[in-house]
Amino acid sequence: MATRAGGAGAFARLDLGRVPSPAFVVDQAAIERNLQILAEIGDRAGVKVLLALKAFSMWSLGDLVSRYLDGVATSGLWEARLGRAHFGGEVATYCAGYKAEDMKEVLALSDHVIFNSPAQARRFAGEVEAARAGGRTVDLGLRLNPMHSEGEIAKYDPAQPHSRLGHPADQLQPGDLDGIDGIHVHSLCEQDFPPLRRTWEALRPRLEPYFSRLKWLNFGGGHHITRADYQREELVEFLKEVRADTGLDLYLEPGEAVALDAGILVGEVVDMLDNGMPIAILDVSATCHMPDVIEAPYRPALMGEPDDGVAVRLGGPSCLAGDVIGDYLFPRRPEPGDRIAFLDQAHYSMVKTTTFNGVPLPSIVLWDSRDDRLDVVREFGWETFRDRLS
Repeated sequence: MATRAGGAGAFARLDLGRVPSPAFVVDQAAIERNLQILAEIGDRAGVKVLLALKAFSMWSLGDLVSRYLDGVATSGLWEARLGRAHFGGEVATYCAGYKAEDMKEVLALSDHVIFNSPAQARRFAGEVEAARAGGRTVDLGLRLNPMHSEGEIAKYDPAQPHSRLGHPADQLQPGDLDGIDGIHVHSLCEQDFPPLRRTWEALRPRLEPYFSRLKWLNFGGGHHITRADYQREELVEFLKEVRADTGLDLYLEPGEAVALDAGILVGEVVDMLDNGMPIAILDVSATCHMPDVIEAPYRPALMGEPDDGVAVRLGGPSCLAGDVIGDYLFPRRPEPGDRIAFLDQAHYSMVKTTTFNGVPLPSIVLWDSRDDRLDVVREFGWETFRDRLS
């Protein structure tokens, strides 16, 4: 029987019974391949590449990431702590709204602190001055909304109408850049090269008068650079052109691209029932373990799904009626104890898990497809659930 194992790659060789269930399993070899691609892009284009921790925060691989990339992009104080403690290189921190009590430490941890609005940059000018007086070298950035939308899904489109993310580029005034060293732009999501070029073409006329006042330009994330069909040659030439045109240092902040096709979520069938069709209850939950399945929504690929067979609805163990992952085909009706795996789950899924309803968190497993070495790097007890409450 033919199967749709697209994206399974080396994971098709992994015995799922070797890992706890549920568990995120990350292939170190796949992560390293992605890092090598990103490092090559950075070297050829003469730009710096940062890992966006919001997408992939597996700090047990911090040393590996630091061998290839120039640092990390963080989304606030806690990620900045993680980046400084477990990853090498630069720490660039952006937050949509900093709290006053966090700013001293954010400035101490970060090489770049990027503000969402000129008002926040002015509000924290005193804290910046104090940090610099204390010997801290830190650049300041301003996030701009390019006022050019390329997003297909509104909730993932930072440039949607009335967006809260970034200062609208059509409102930019010379005074807004007082004390600002760089501009941050992020408006892509899982996209290839042409949307980046179009975004820059829309933004460049508004930014050109200020090139001489700036040191760097950060194109943010959302670049699917490690995807097989991404136009990497065009990206390199574009980045060279922008560097020559603007005279600015350039940054990219891929997150998903670092972990693309590098991890699976392993689960187990715990019960079977029938209600118009076979329904499998898993120890994997959409709402707790893969919230983008509900939020996006999307249907994650199932490893080894055949082209025809028994249609089965897969759902989680929580009490949420909508905790449904999707309908899938199986060669035969599943039975309790059967193991399954959802593909491409290393990015975002792992960082967005919750313990809603007391559903246990998946273990985290590091596997190396080159030598079949496997290490359970983290398991979560019920204390994880208890300690979030009081």
